[in-house]
Amino acid sequence: MPCYRCGARQTDPVRGASPWQRGVRKESQVLICPDCQRLHDLDLDACETCTSTALICRLGEVECRSCGAVWMARSDIPLSGSTAPPPPGLSAEVEAALNRVLGRA
Repeated sequence: MPCYRCGARQTDPVRGASPWQRGVRKESQVLICPDCQRLHDLDLDACETCTSTALICRLGEVECRSCGAVWMARSDIPLSGSTAPPPPGLSAEVEAALNRVLGRA
């Protein structure tokens, strides 16, 4: 999944914690690259109870990691990236990664 702001894709992770961050925007889980994290206005959803943006979205629910509030995600909002075509070159990158992992020449 690419960064929701700039479209950058994660590369193979190095050991340790990922510098990428998760967030919720329009009640869908999104990733935020390290460069975009420096921006002050990420336009992320916030908890109605405590105004925290530390949210996670899973199985149709949104949960606040700060206060524990849980609510159902509205189903009328399209998932992030669901209508956009994949970025150019993505299929070639996926094929190359599979070839590396599976040991194909």
